[in-house]
Amino acid sequence: MLRVFAALTLCCCLLSSVAVAQDEQYAPGPDAARKDGVPQGTVTKHVWDQSEIYPGTVRDYWVYVPQQYKKGEPACLMVFQDGAGFVNEKGHTRVPIVFDNLIHAGEMPVTIGVFIQPGEVPATKPGQNPRKNRSYEYDTLSDQYVRFLLDEILADVGKQYDISSDPQHRAICGNSSGGICAFTAAWERPDSFGKVVSHIGSFTNIRGGNVYPALIRKTERKPIKVFLQDGKNDLDNLHGNWPLANQQMAAALKFSDYDYKFVYGEGKHSGRHGGAIFPDTMRWLWSDVVSQN
Repeated sequence: MLRVFAALTLCCCLLSSVAVAQDEQYAPGPDAARKDGVPQGTVTKHVWDQSEIYPGTVRDYWVYVPQQYKKGEPACLMVFQDGAGFVNEKGHTRVPIVFDNLIHAGEMPVTIGVFIQPGEVPATKPGQNPRKNRSYEYDTLSDQYVRFLLDEILADVGKQYDISSDPQHRAICGNSSGGICAFTAAWERPDSFGKVVSHIGSFTNIRGGNVYPALIRKTERKPIKVFLQDGKNDLDNLHGNWPLANQQMAAALKFSDYDYKFVYGEGKHSGRHGGAIFPDTMRWLWSDVVSQN
């Protein structure tokens, strides 16, 4: 019995090591590194504590503005959930660096990035932890979060910068629950967001997101361009199977004739794979806008 237990333990350890190795093959490439002669945009940090849609919450957000932005010329927009991870120049995706390089190369349009953290309700007593609002905001299937974006955060950002109102010039992105959140925002308001990027999206039954493949098949096609990424070593738990859920999403988008792309790799539930391919994702996502210019 001890030998069987030891063998099973060894097998589990080996499988875990293989999964880690498969995930670590993904790393930021040259487009996520600073290059000589490329103009650098600016990143400013802000705090939002005035929400009426999520009362009592506090969150940080960052705004990236490329050096090529000109007042009076509406820029494209891309919104990121769990923004701290995306805006970090040493993180999994390194968005400001990628944007600088691709905008300079003419491979994506002049785009303002807005990177938003999920809300927290501050603790009321010493020693207590703040209440996390992430799953409620991200996994809920309703227009509540996109209204928060449009009526609060983006309304505030729009006071300083000219942003295009054309939904095909407006994208939204996220990882995991942030991925399904991005899709929900565009699904509910395709007049405001026409492009979606979801990495390891949680299209599972956390708060009912497993219904999306059926809804996509049974609903008149919406004018949304969708990019999905997942890996075969992603999560499998009480909420569902992430690889299967993302494959079902891709199949539904294909069935309903969406403009979509699905990249399926070997990674686990992390931002490594999505981050590694992010420059090429941006080239694909914005190709229609670049061709018009």
